[in-house]
Amino acid sequence: MSSTNGRKSLAAPDARASDDAGSTERDALPAEPGFARREPDDGMVDAAEKERARGGTMGSATPKSLVIYLVCEPETPALAEAAVEGGADLIELGIPFSDPLAEGPTIRVASERALARGMRTAECIECIAEVRARVDAPLVPMTYAAILEAYGYDRFVTDTRSAGATSAIVVDLPVEDHPEVRRVQLVAPTSTDERIAACVAGTDGWLYLVSLTGTTGARDEVSPALAGLVERTRAVTDVPLYAGFGISTPAHAATVAQFADGVVVGSRAVQVAEGGPAALREYVRTLREAIDA
Repeated sequence: MSSTNGRKSLAAPDARASDDAGSTERDALPAEPGFARREPDDGMVDAAEKERARGGTMGSATPKSLVIYLVCEPETPALAEAAVEGGADLIELGIPFSDPLAEGPTIRVASERALARGMRTAECIECIAEVRARVDAPLVPMTYAAILEAYGYDRFVTDTRSAGATSAIVVDLPVEDHPEVRRVQLVAPTSTDERIAACVAGTDGWLYLVSLTGTTGARDEVSPALAGLVERTRAVTDVPLYAGFGISTPAHAATVAQFADGVVVGSRAVQVAEGGPAALREYVRTLREAIDA
């Protein structure tokens, strides 16, 4: 597939003094997002089709899905292509924000670098379009509510979908707000059963299980809270449960795949991606092999 597909090539823009969010940045800690139930959309259908193509069904014991997170930068389209070649089923594309409260040091540094290179919301949407020109996997932009406040909620939905995004993750957008933004919901070990049910009712295709309390970043072991969170969530839904935060090694991925329907790898993927597409492709391959073993 062509890397441009008739679209303008993504070049590194000049750095700017401030990001899209401007004075709309929020001081509140991230809230668990969710909203009212709706019918499956294209993102959910794409994920289901991909699962069937690999020989399973959504929520089945096997196969398990592998999600790789990358921050939107000029190199990201080639990196995303390499990740899919290595075995990734879905790509999360981080739209950088100057105050990413859920992120650990690795993604914070990558986000600061992207902002310094001029990767604002419009440039990130162009990046999503270039990734879509290279891969068929579902693409899910991940960001914070202040970005949508500045850019415009309806405009964000229209532009990201036009670029090829299949859903979205908005880390700190509360359950009651902006149901027009179809998005994957997040739940954590601290979520109440009522909150889990609300997020299940509104999630877009799959549910993101935050496996630990704290920020993103590589850990030495899988959070012991994950198994209980999967059990509580599975008791109220059959939607696919993908677990992330703190997963970095093939051994971690294999362990998480015993509980969850999918594995999300972020910080370590961002670190490896600094070595280029070949390094990322090989790293993703090791994750894929561990999950499928």
